[in-house]
Amino acid sequence: MPDRTQGSTVRRGLGVALLAFVIAVLAGALLPTAAGATGTQEPSGTGTDEAPAGCAFNKAAAVEAYGQPLDDTIWGRLCQVIDDKPTFADGVTITVTQDGKEIGAVTTGEDGVFVVPIPENGTYQVELDPDSLPEDFELTNPDRATLESVRVNLGDQQVAFPLGAAESTGRTFEEYATTTANGIKLGLILAVAAVGLSLVFAVTGFVNFSHAEFVTLGALLALLFNAGAFQWPILIAAALGVIGTGLFAWSNELAIWRPLRKRRLNALSLMVVSIGLSIFLRSVFQVIDGPTRSQIGGGLQQVKKIGPVSLTPNDWIICGVCIVALGATILMLKLTRLGTSMRAVADNKDLAESSGIDVNSVIGKVWMLGGALAGLGGILYGLSYYVQFSIGFTLLLSLFAAVILGGLGSATGAVLGAIIIGIVQEVSGLFWDTDYKFASALIVLILVLLVRPQGLLGSKERIG
Repeated sequence: MPDRTQGSTVRRGLGVALLAFVIAVLAGALLPTAAGATGTQEPSGTGTDEAPAGCAFNKAAAVEAYGQPLDDTIWGRLCQVIDDKPTFADGVTITVTQDGKEIGAVTTGEDGVFVVPIPENGTYQVELDPDSLPEDFELTNPDRATLESVRVNLGDQQVAFPLGAAESTGRTFEEYATTTANGIKLGLILAVAAVGLSLVFAVTGFVNFSHAEFVTLGALLALLFNAGAFQWPILIAAALGVIGTGLFAWSNELAIWRPLRKRRLNALSLMVVSIGLSIFLRSVFQVIDGPTRSQIGGGLQQVKKIGPVSLTPNDWIICGVCIVALGATILMLKLTRLGTSMRAVADNKDLAESSGIDVNSVIGKVWMLGGALAGLGGILYGLSYYVQFSIGFTLLLSLFAAVILGGLGSATGAVLGAIIIGIVQEVSGLFWDTDYKFASALIVLILVLLVRPQGLLGSKERIG
């Protein structure tokens, strides 16, 4: 008995040491560069060699055209189909005001793109000067030259001024296909991050709100190794980010959650602790990295059309990495001895322990795997969108929605739920204000739960 106590103390000390080490590495390497970080990078190309297929425009294309992360901006592109070809409005003045005070004004270039920096989230008025429109260009609705209430909630916001006759503004199949593909990409990223959350719940019955910070940590570590103090290739940086996040999650289990489980804290108390830990870690990340947005990886890439879908090469690679990671995880759960042990612990912890399975070891490995997958999800999100101290918190509700929709405790359910959430969020933006994209996903979640309260692939028995 004394040997087991001593071993437990050593492991707990190791967990605390790992927690402190990761935070110290981030602080030592990122803090000196945070003050001078601009969150910008040079584009790898001008993006003007090929015209896009149609007038569809998304955030990835805006970042490519702008040449750096959007940060706090209002952005868009003026495009009109002329002679069956997308044509961009050059030299058009866009002005942003707030409460009668001009915030900024820009003139579109040959690509029709405008990006106007704003000081903070809020409600703005965005005005297009009709007199500056080139010949053959016209507003579809002349009364919409000024958008009176543009709400910015998450730092940046796209606005649209439809151009051309009304019959020319209908959605094309290519737009639907590209938007759906972007939704699948987002869903796959969410799935990678959500699987670990579902696995931890399956083996512990514990809802971990601090899981979101593993997503952030993975992105920050990859950014540190790729664009921070080290300047290492993206593959090495990503691998170290995944490993570092997995070890950090394991150290959380050793130093915090295992001792609390031994004290038999109830699920509600553990959840409250996880919320506090999430707030603490997010504050640490903010102090270390600052409020700026950055992107992981090298130069920005042109959008390439494959069939009806227009995505960047990075997007296709991200989807491939997600599929491989998710497939390997599901195969591991079904075909390996470790996967069998995880499923046994999830089904009946006491019976698994009486059968000779080291339950604490299995739970530790689940935490490590879940943390590594969350870190990978954060890295892929940073490659596709941006990195900031709060990205995990931004994705947290989407992660929980995916896990609940698919079925609590089901890894394949989390994958299915995440893909549905991603597609609904992106496609709904084609039909109404993008501010309500996540609300659309929640509506789908509620409708499904009304029919299947256990989720799409969840167990029929009551959970919790």
